[in-house]
Order: sequence, then C-alpha cells, then structure tokens
Amino acid sequence: MSNQNLPTHQPEDRDDEMKQRIAEERLFQASVSFKLTSIATAAFATVSLVGAGLLLSGNLSEGALTAASGAVPTVYCFKLAKDANDRLDRIFAELSD
Repeated sequence: MSNQNLPTHQPEDRDDEMKQRIAEERLFQASVSFKLTSIATAAFATVSLVGAGLLLSGNLSEGALTAASGAVPTVYCFKLAKDANDRLDRIFAELSD
C-alpha cells in the first residue's frame, strides 16, 4: 500500500478546520440559544400574567409563587447559553495561541 494516495494534513490545516468547526458550532448554539430564550421569555410572560391575575384576585401567596417561578426557565436558558459559549471561547483561544 502506497502512502501517495493518503491525504496529508498539516497542523495549520487542522487548526483552521477546527476553528471553522468552532465558528459553525457557535453560530448553531447562538441560534438555538436565541430560540430557547424566546420560548422561555414567552413562558415567563405567560406565567407572570397568571401570577398577576392571582395577585389581583386575592390569592397573594399563589400569585407570588407563580410569578417567581416564571423566571426560572429564563435564567436557566441564559446560563446554559453562556456556559456553552464560554467553553467554545476557551477552545478557540487555545487554538489561536
């Protein structure tokens, strides 16, 4: 078997390929994060409106609990998106060195 038919990859080529993959992954994650955050924001708004309705109807404890619990999905989605982007930034910085 001859080595002439095997592709040769230089380290620079692999780094460039990895940087391209990271850039594509960041774009994908940004898109998914935007969609999840939009859904979480809509859920938060809906739950908050229900909580406001309960507060106005005199069910103070249920309204406060409902309004407070609406923020959980939004905060969690923001944290997931930030963590994923931070990991990719670290990898990209390591490849850039």
